[in-house]
Amino acid sequence: MNLVKNVFVGLLFMLFVVACGENKDAPKADSNSGIPETGQANAEDNVSEKNIVKVAVGSPDHTTLVAAVKAASLVDVLASSGPYTVFAPNNAAFAKLPAGTVETLLKPENKGKLSDILQHHVTTSSYSDAMLKDGMKIGMADGKSVIITRKGDEIMVGKAKVLGAAKASNGMVYIVDSVILPE
Repeated sequence: MNLVKNVFVGLLFMLFVVACGENKDAPKADSNSGIPETGQANAEDNVSEKNIVKVAVGSPDHTTLVAAVKAASLVDVLASSGPYTVFAPNNAAFAKLPAGTVETLLKPENKGKLSDILQHHVTTSSYSDAMLKDGMKIGMADGKSVIITRKGDEIMVGKAKVLGAAKASNGMVYIVDSVILPE
């Protein structure tokens, strides 16, 4: 199990590094948001509540996650109507992974692995804080599940601690302190 975890972490780290490099074939990004200028994620709407992608892009603590979502081509999915609940690892969570993991995962040949990992952070329902109960099993977009542990106001998703939450137009975003790896 540790070998799988280390490989996953290494791949995730590699994916991040590759995503930071310039891709001349990729759609040009809006200079203000970093989101590609095509697709659902770039729909102009300055009145409505921000969707999950725009919440993440607006957070300086989620630049690694945004790069990974772009590299996995999941931007438009997470900008769609949903509803979704996203357990969003912050930059510090990605920094906990073994050296080289994000860079490896950001490589184009590892796009499928990265997508699987990211999908393990998303469920296709919107869960408010009050709905997250101790012992609850939530099915994730990758087909696997996570267990919620709750003691008072402290919420854990697998081994990741929920640090905060933000409501989005298409669901909920919970900031977590660790990358949630599938069992």
